[in-house]
Amino acid sequence: MVANSEVFADLPPSQIVPILAERGEYIASESTFYRLLLAAGQLGHRQSSRPAQTRHKPRALSAWAPNQLYSWDISYLPTTIRGVFFYLYLFMDVYSRKIVGWQVYAEESSAWAADLMTDIAASEHIAPDQVILHTDNGGPMKGATMRATLQRLGIVASFSRPAVSNDNPYSEALFKTLKYRPLDPLRRFDDIRQARQWVAGLVNWYNHDHRHSAIQFVTPAQRHAQQDHAILAQRQTVYALAKTRHPERWSGPTRDWTPADIVFLNPETTPGTNEPDHPERINSEKDRKRQVA
Repeated sequence: MVANSEVFADLPPSQIVPILAERGEYIASESTFYRLLLAAGQLGHRQSSRPAQTRHKPRALSAWAPNQLYSWDISYLPTTIRGVFFYLYLFMDVYSRKIVGWQVYAEESSAWAADLMTDIAASEHIAPDQVILHTDNGGPMKGATMRATLQRLGIVASFSRPAVSNDNPYSEALFKTLKYRPLDPLRRFDDIRQARQWVAGLVNWYNHDHRHSAIQFVTPAQRHAQQDHAILAQRQTVYALAKTRHPERWSGPTRDWTPADIVFLNPETTPGTNEPDHPERINSEKDRKRQVA
């Protein structure tokens, strides 16, 4: 069969038929080639390279309280030496958006990430099976040291699809917020101490001063400490009193300051709507009741 010849063995019919036509030959249509290859059990990956793998979207996750779902990633920080970078490790709580841990290192390393995660687990008093940690497929994320540390701490790992940044949107958005802050934009650093000082200032601003739009404009630290409900209830009261005093200034209800109680990561959506389906819960119902209590 022509498709199995030395010249065409690695090519699909969509390539074979045009090449034959350039030689002045017509043997069969593309559909006939495909039909014959299918009948011969050869309608598959025809090249010597590794066949493409199907990548499934990460499981849908949600969090309704702090310290249930974390996201982390590593980003480059430029130096004054061309081609040399420092590496910013950032761990955030998806529910509260708080940066729960960070560090700047001179290289990407699974061991450095494991040490940082160990410190976070201690400072946040993380219990086994309490947190899911989502990240991408980089070497430090899937390295043996990091995997062993997560297993020891009882933290469940969740991974994005390779080269799909949308699977880790919270970390991507966080890096953009920090690197492009107008008051202190990203610059080139002379040494790692200078880089760490810059990040420390940004993290303090982000956690304690930045009113985050996705959590009703409270700070990540306020939400992480579960103070947001009281703050938002006070705002609701202020608006209600203002409307009572001057009802002519409102044509409808006042601004809704209801807290965003549940946060979703990679939710499945019902076809034809933007509403997420019920995602997998991080903890058991017993754990949820214990945390709410």
